[in-house]
Amino acid sequence: MKFQQPIPVQELAQKMDAKLIGDQTLQATGINEIHKVEKGDITFVDVKKYFDKSLHSAASIIILNEEVECPPSKALLVVDDPFRAYNNLVLEHRPLLPLTTNVAETAVVDPTTVLEPNVIIGHHVTIGKNCHIQANVTIAEHTIIGDNVTIQSGTVIGTDAFYYKKHNYGYEKWRSGGRVVIEDNVEIGAGCTINKGVSGDTIIGAGTKFDCQVHIGHGVVVGKNCLFAAQVGIGGKTIIGDDVVLYGQVGIAQRLKIGDKTTILAKSGVSKDLEGGKVYFGYPATEARTKYRELAALRHLPTFFSGYYK
Repeated sequence: MKFQQPIPVQELAQKMDAKLIGDQTLQATGINEIHKVEKGDITFVDVKKYFDKSLHSAASIIILNEEVECPPSKALLVVDDPFRAYNNLVLEHRPLLPLTTNVAETAVVDPTTVLEPNVIIGHHVTIGKNCHIQANVTIAEHTIIGDNVTIQSGTVIGTDAFYYKKHNYGYEKWRSGGRVVIEDNVEIGAGCTINKGVSGDTIIGAGTKFDCQVHIGHGVVVGKNCLFAAQVGIGGKTIIGDDVVLYGQVGIAQRLKIGDKTTILAKSGVSKDLEGGKVYFGYPATEARTKYRELAALRHLPTFFSGYYK
């Protein structure tokens, strides 16, 4: 999530009642969880074994709960509860704005786009030219939709990230400060759900087509000209390349990378990165030719062992 204008680190320290260590001239340009940080971003860490990862990430400002040596050209904000400080900052710059009308007054919809009855458009949504948004679609806050996009009935775009901070007493929800970005010429079937990012963007690449009941987790990046059949589910922060085909009920775990021109056959489960340009099948998904040979060998096992049980 990027701020509308840079924020001096000294101002952040004052708001958080934090001890400031390091470069006191820095300006924060955004806020991100560790997986997506860029130079100028704020991130947080509250578990000591992850300190090094955060301190040596691209983040310029790190919120943490212990005084440590500050790397060059960075700043540390030391507070008792880094998660709360981080989450409050997101809420400050991306406040919850309830809807009071079907189309928020802050939304921008091109006049060539068709909105059917009962479409809900949230705050700060932008929809481009020649789109067709069918009845009973919800497009939540800060979603960006390009030109020539079709979204079929009952789909919900920009649902909250399924992301929680675990405490001894239970789970605390993160404020989803990210967006959904849908590029040009995308078609999305009925009953699909697409989560916005926790702090970055969920992106659906140009020319991609979804069947019905597809779920896209928070922060997922889907490439261009992909084809997803019904009931595909993709875990948060996974990156899908271009020209990828996923057949029905394929499930892909979180934080994986699927290469360009990959095909994954129906009902497969993906638990690790997959090289592009190949066809995969099964659980765990492996190259289809290998998997079929394994299945053929299994069919012969009863005959193979029959001699031992006479």
